[in-house]
Amino acid sequence: MFDDKTILITGGTGSFGRKCTQTILKRYKPKKLIIFSRDELKQFEMAQTFSADKYSCIRYFIGDVRDKERLYRAFYNVDYVIHAAALKQVPAAEYNPFEAVKTNIIGAQNIINVAIDQKVKKVIALSTDKAVNPINLYGATKLCSDKLFVSANVYVGKEHTIFSVVRYGNVVGSRGSVIPFFIKKKNTGTLPITDPRMTRFWITLKQGVNFVIERFERMVGGEIFVPKIPSMNIMDLAKAISPEAKTEITGIRPGEKLDEVMISKDDSRHTVEFDDYYIIMPVFHFFEKRFNNKNNNCKPVEEGFEYNSGTNKQWLTVEQLQEMIKQI
Repeated sequence: MFDDKTILITGGTGSFGRKCTQTILKRYKPKKLIIFSRDELKQFEMAQTFSADKYSCIRYFIGDVRDKERLYRAFYNVDYVIHAAALKQVPAAEYNPFEAVKTNIIGAQNIINVAIDQKVKKVIALSTDKAVNPINLYGATKLCSDKLFVSANVYVGKEHTIFSVVRYGNVVGSRGSVIPFFIKKKNTGTLPITDPRMTRFWITLKQGVNFVIERFERMVGGEIFVPKIPSMNIMDLAKAISPEAKTEITGIRPGEKLDEVMISKDDSRHTVEFDDYYIIMPVFHFFEKRFNNKNNNCKPVEEGFEYNSGTNKQWLTVEQLQEMIKQI
């Protein structure tokens, strides 16, 4: 569906954006692929791999999702937007709260308004497990962002732009995450563990990108898509990275949970299940007709269902994570 279309990725120089760019250029023949981000050095570095000489469709736009005027220019004649730009470091968001609000919430509203005005066909926004029952500012801003993108399908009025959200857990090897941190720390012989009971959902960058691209085919507007992915305990993760290293318990940090949740019990009343993913459905009066026209092989989840990393049915083994790390 991306052949001869113009696609724009906000936060396009991040881990997700680079992998998504690689995947789209490999599988499709887009008319244009616009990398929209605010860091000119990262764009310069990315252009060494994905140069305009080799890929005539690629464009690099300096810009910030906070800047609505720049978004108007960038979104001109764009068919599809993948919104991956965010301030996502939990401690940084706690220390600089309104900066997170301006990027993650006001930036989301800018994306919505400009996409509608510029008649973008489809927008998918990336979310996080931290948006469910949030206890830190980053999660709270992403919850607000999710609500904005879902409700944008009502806000759009008679225009034809549709918006959906993809929510998943920790990405193996993404910048600033625990796996690169542990790999760096293993040379010291000691890995710091916040709490040995801690669990997290895990997905590879490739899996995350593929899931987002596939949702463009399936989306009707208003869904929050949640893939079925495995969990892992932090002690097993440490063992996978450095079996011989000692562990030091440092205590849980502010804004952290023992387990993460991607679908809450309250949301389960509006959640349906497919073989490899869930959809949290909005409560729009027009959604059901749209949805039923395209989806006939799903079933409601059980009453009181919660998609929790601690009670998940799928678990990664040490050997499986080691294989995943080799592919980073």
